[in-house]
This record gives sequence, structure tokens and C-alpha cells, in this order.
Amino acid sequence: MSGYAKEPATPTEISTRDLPPSDRWSTTPVIPAPVCRFENFLGAGRAAGLLAYAISRQPDFNAGTVLDPLSGQVSHKGRSSLVLPVTSSVFSRHLADCLPLVQEVLGHQAALTQTLTVLTAHGEGGHYGIHTDASRVRDVSTAVSAVYYLHRRPRGFDGGQLRLYDTQFHESGPQPAETYRTIEPEHDTIVFFPASAFHEVVPSTCPSGQFADHRFTLTTWISGTEPAPATPDTPFRIWQWMARAAEHTRPLADVTRDHDGARPIALPAADPGTRLTLPAARTPHGSVNEVREG
Repeated sequence: MSGYAKEPATPTEISTRDLPPSDRWSTTPVIPAPVCRFENFLGAGRAAGLLAYAISRQPDFNAGTVLDPLSGQVSHKGRSSLVLPVTSSVFSRHLADCLPLVQEVLGHQAALTQTLTVLTAHGEGGHYGIHTDASRVRDVSTAVSAVYYLHRRPRGFDGGQLRLYDTQFHESGPQPAETYRTIEPEHDTIVFFPASAFHEVVPSTCPSGQFADHRFTLTTWISGTEPAPATPDTPFRIWQWMARAAEHTRPLADVTRDHDGARPIALPAADPGTRLTLPAARTPHGSVNEVREG
């Protein structure tokens, strides 16, 4: 038999001696970065073809760089990865077909018109310290970052997870929090998040040392030329707050060329026949090309 009373108890008031009154109460809001993730994004055949292409281009990869927001100098500080700038109108069409759904999930409202893409490879000791993608786009408050993961199966590396940091709000303004969510780099998976979000790639290990066993990504920054509409009562305000937190990571002068050599291409309109929607989500058809077919 339970020792608890069977009749409802009378509520007891918690006094201000135990819980201070509201005029002496303060808190620090912590807002998670919105994120949208798709599994089986390209499908087994297309993903395998793109992975084979990435491995075949090993001699063309170079050390990834970072751009100092104050000096504008390019360096390798805080980053150890290999990078190959690429373009792919076909992959951009894949992105375009799922972006309406992505924008709905992320609470994003601005028009997106172009993509900037690089292939990356992380091997033994590969990492990328905490940063935003403000150096990749003109308006970080409206741009979207997308990371598509590729790797051999079974996986030939350990680590390499993406940490996506929350934003906290102090009296001095928004700033990155110490808390984060972790996203595993699963093959044929893509993740979308605001370009203003603070994030990092944790160190990876690659026991074999073989390039084919690296952690590969097709990383794309999707941006537009027009600012987001002024809608103070919508979730898009979160994007503006996050952009304020990322402001000190933005280059002081306009950057005319991507520091890893990537160049933008136009983002096509979503195809009504392959556009992803919530009621009947499916992977858009097509294959990655310009990166190279075969």
C-alpha cells in the first residue's frame, strides 16, 4: 500500500523567503540555433559517385584557410583541413528543391539567390575551431550554411562531429553560449543552419592515414542580395539576434574573393516536380554533375 494520502492535498504557498519576488529575479535566455537535417539526401548511388569523385581529386586539395575579421589576413589559425573549391549547378538544384522546406523549418524568410561551395577533407587531427560563416557571405543575418557529409562505410575516421552553439542574451547583447548540440557526420546526410551560428568541427582521427578514409563534406553557403523583410512578430527575429552575436566575426572590409578560392553560382528556382514538402517529403531526382560526372 502507498503511504500517500488518497485525497488531494491543499496547495501550499512558497514564500518569498524561499523564492525571491519577481522584482529581484533575472535570467539569461539561451536560444538554440535552428537546424534542419536530411538523411539519404542524394541516395546511395549518387552519394557513392560523389565520394569517388572527391577521393579521385586528392592531388588538387589544398590546406583550408581562415580570414581574420580585423586584419583581413588569410591564415591557417584554428583550422586543419583540406579544401577544394568546386561548382555544381546540379547540386544547387538539389538544394533549391529542398530550400522551401528548409526555410519553413528554420523560420527563414529572405530570398536566396546564390551558392558558394567547397569540398573539404578532415583526416588525422583535422578540426575547425569555433567560428561563424560571416566571411563567406555579404549578409550573415540572412545566409544559410549547408554541410553535406560523405565517407566510406564502415567509417574510416573517428570524431569530426559538428558542434552548433546556442546564443545567449546578456545586457551587453547576444553572444555564443557554452552549450551546444552535436551533429554526427553521417554519410549522405545534410544539415542546414544559419550562417551566423557559432559552430566548430571537433578533432578527428584517421588510423589508416589513407585519404580515402577521411571525413568529406560538400559545404555550401547560400545567400541573397536583398535583406529580410521587417517582420518584428515572426521567428526571423532570432536570425537578427544571432547576426548581432556574429557581428565581430565579419570582415571589416568587403571581401571580393573567397579565401579558399570558391566562386558563387546562381541558385535556380525550385522545380515544382521535385520540390520537397512536409506532407510528402522525398529526395529530388538528378545527379551531381559539374563537380564532374563519372
